[in-house]
Amino acid sequence: MKRRTFIQTSAAASVAGLASAGAGALSTSAREATSRASFAIDDNQVTFFTNVVTRPVHVMIVADTHLFTDDERGKPYQEFSGRMAKAYNSTTHVRSGKPTNPEECFEEVLARTQTGDIDLLALVGDIFSFPSEAAIEWVTERLATLQTPWLYVAGNHDWHYEGMDGTLEELRAEWIERRLKPMYQGKHPLMAAYDIHGVRFLAIDNSHYEILPEQLEFFRAEAGRGQPLVLLIHIPLFAPGRSIGFGCGNPEWSSATDRNFEIERRPKWPEAGHTQTTLDFHREVFEADNLMGIFAGHIHRQSVDVVNGIPQFVTNANAVGAFMDIRFEPQV
Repeated sequence: MKRRTFIQTSAAASVAGLASAGAGALSTSAREATSRASFAIDDNQVTFFTNVVTRPVHVMIVADTHLFTDDERGKPYQEFSGRMAKAYNSTTHVRSGKPTNPEECFEEVLARTQTGDIDLLALVGDIFSFPSEAAIEWVTERLATLQTPWLYVAGNHDWHYEGMDGTLEELRAEWIERRLKPMYQGKHPLMAAYDIHGVRFLAIDNSHYEILPEQLEFFRAEAGRGQPLVLLIHIPLFAPGRSIGFGCGNPEWSSATDRNFEIERRPKWPEAGHTQTTLDFHREVFEADNLMGIFAGHIHRQSVDVVNGIPQFVTNANAVGAFMDIRFEPQV
């Protein structure tokens, strides 16, 4: 634990405040280690300044679209999909203030990839409100037409039919295999690496708040390579002062703090809290000298925290038209 010190300076507090408010521009050094990078954030745009790229690299981070389209095939599951099928039928666009919906917002994302300026589209969970065959087919058909590389890591709603029997780990495995498998393009659904022009992106599924031993070993092996990394997850890692929603590695995460298990009709979080594996993952992530940053969703509010010199960015929901625009610029 001795290396897991948390930045509590006024600079770090200002970063979080500006990101939440979506205003202003601010730069901060990503620790003293030059193997990382400095970064700036302005509204939903994040820029890393690094010597690991030789030309600008542009990435779109998209989470929480909450597509709910269903058809006749979904009728046998309506007792499990009913609440989320009505949750995001209509929304208000975060930029225009006009009425919109998740399908329109996702179409906007796809249109932006057609500019030829985007090197990677990263979908970091809750693209679906439940594992609807119709919605998954709608997305995979559109993604198949893209020239831009894309990746996907699941969120808690993507595979969850609320009220269905089974543990969260069992249900995730079942519905990944039965419905979500095409989204992974042949990659391992729980942990995968993608190389984009000098930066290695790790997609790790923490969509039931916990980390499995094999995922921890995967991260250890990748961190040990020494290559610059970016971590993509759905549920943010615990950061001091944040709510229980920043629950992966949160020491207060347990049955005593689980307020949503009844409405989400799922098993209650364990009384003992996180597994040691999850706590070790949290610690080792924020000790990784070659980790440039973390990107997550889940919270539906944009924010940034700096923990031990490593920035964690959370994007607002794509259901309201939001995304994060990330650039890696060669350091001069």
